[in-house]
Amino acid sequence: MAWSLRTKSFEIGDRWIYYSGKRVHWWDEIDESEEWQRGIFYFLSASYALVSITALVQLFRIQLRVPEYGWTTQKVFHLMNFIVNGLRAILFGLYKDVFLIRPKALEIVLLDLPSLLFFSTYTLLVLFWAEIYHQARSLPIDKLRPSYYIINGLVYFTQACIWIYMRLSGSPAGEEVAKLFFSVISFCTALGFLIYGGRLFVMLSRFPIESRGRQKKLHEVGCVTGICCTCFLIRCFMVAVSAFNKKADLAVLTHPLLNLIYYMVVEIVPSALVLFILRKLPPKRISDQYHPIR
Repeated sequence: MAWSLRTKSFEIGDRWIYYSGKRVHWWDEIDESEEWQRGIFYFLSASYALVSITALVQLFRIQLRVPEYGWTTQKVFHLMNFIVNGLRAILFGLYKDVFLIRPKALEIVLLDLPSLLFFSTYTLLVLFWAEIYHQARSLPIDKLRPSYYIINGLVYFTQACIWIYMRLSGSPAGEEVAKLFFSVISFCTALGFLIYGGRLFVMLSRFPIESRGRQKKLHEVGCVTGICCTCFLIRCFMVAVSAFNKKADLAVLTHPLLNLIYYMVVEIVPSALVLFILRKLPPKRISDQYHPIR
């Protein structure tokens, strides 16, 4: 809806600002403001730091509850959340140095590395669900964990090759390839959550109504599947768009508002929600749903 505000010095209408005869978009006004840049990037840094500390606290709580189990999938998941969000907090806290670093390829490496770690963190959750589903169906699970390591290894190797190509060639095409690659792996991750989260949800829904914890597990699996599918699909779409539209580029200092929306939607809010949903501590006795990493 169009709206207007008239004063002696300026007029605002249809999202445009007219000041001293010059027309400036309100979005551009925010992007070009150093105060807004500082406020937004420090807010992102603080938000990531809060999520990182939350994951660390939960990791300590789990360790105190079941110290005898060693490094379980649940512990590794929280540790990786701590690392990913902590690294993002540092990068946004030093936003001026990061966004202005040269060569450009090094800046992209610093911004993309946490995204790769985020991918590994949440595919670990897919692996955990896949193991539960296969065990419940009496299916072999011996190939699931090696598959997780192989897939992650291929993703990191491919991304490293793209980074090297970007550094050596200096071509904008390298940056586009890197973004499209991230878009593809984000879509595949969303698909993984949909397949195994959906299978686990259907399997739990067939349990007898009186089964202990059935409703709570249904809610847990359904919510986490929906959240993770949504955030990875949004990441897929936004990264693909940014590959061909420079106005949607996230790896620049002058797009703080876009960075705020993107990182809040695809990382901060989903991570916080998942940590909250999975906040329950494991039982002290050995459970079929709590598997040490071998």
